[in-house]
Amino acid sequence: MIEAIGLDDEHTSLYRLILQSPSASVDELAASVAKSPVEVRAIVAELERLGLIARQAAAPDRVVASPPSLALQPMLLDRERRLTQAHEALVELSELYRRGAAQRETPDVVDVVLGADAVRQRFAQLQASAKRRVSVFVLSDIAFLDADENHAEDDALARGVQYRVIVEKAVLERPGFIDSAREAAPFGEEIRVLPTLPTRLIIADDDMALLPMRSHGEDRSSGALLVHPSGLLDLVIAIFEEYWATSTEFISTGELPGAHDAVDRDLLKLLLLGLTDAAAGAQLGISVRTVQRRVAELMETAGVSTRIQLGAEAVRRSWV
Repeated sequence: MIEAIGLDDEHTSLYRLILQSPSASVDELAASVAKSPVEVRAIVAELERLGLIARQAAAPDRVVASPPSLALQPMLLDRERRLTQAHEALVELSELYRRGAAQRETPDVVDVVLGADAVRQRFAQLQASAKRRVSVFVLSDIAFLDADENHAEDDALARGVQYRVIVEKAVLERPGFIDSAREAAPFGEEIRVLPTLPTRLIIADDDMALLPMRSHGEDRSSGALLVHPSGLLDLVIAIFEEYWATSTEFISTGELPGAHDAVDRDLLKLLLLGLTDAAAGAQLGISVRTVQRRVAELMETAGVSTRIQLGAEAVRRSWV
């Protein structure tokens, strides 16, 4: 609740500490939170300004917590009032937008977004506004945003938004890709693979889509097309669904015999998707010789003599 009224972690931690103490000095608080007295004094001053703490009458150099029910309630009421006003403004602005959209001519169903920063902003906004599902094409070359910088995706997954992601095969060679995919899977991100894709793309809730004006070349991130509800958006969604139906599932749950189930399953998946022994080994952090040894062991376990037979057997046994 405290974080919800706008206090950061440092202010929240110190306020909780003061709540649990009859009174405390700046030096005592600094020792407890392993910060300098100067840093703590600044936080104490801000908490005092907000009315969350007060000076002790008998010892002005010590602070005490104000009753939370007295100090926090006005702040919560003010926050609720502001949220209500923001919601009313959102409804009004959405209605104005709806009226304007209804008068759009055919060419106006597409907005042109110019500039790399503006494209990245729209990319993040689509994810931040998603309530149910986000569908994405990921090409091997990065244009919209690096995965490590895409904090909007993490926030959306935390809200329960489902992600359907189709990546080009070459994306699998990015360092740490498998680990990231497995971390995201429990939160609702499903990844599938195709050899190549025609363009990068993101669709939010089947309500709006963003795709680059150019999918390849030096200008691939300098502009994008924002597609509003229309026959064109329906076509974009249908194309994604067609590619999704023909793509290969990346994360599998089939059990493998032996002591290295997860690694062997990932190895089989990568090899079946067409990666070389060297590329698969680099992704998994193992040598080419180790890749070849594990493949030989899997062939022996499956009772086959060729890699093609191993692939067929792996699919039949749901190892991948």
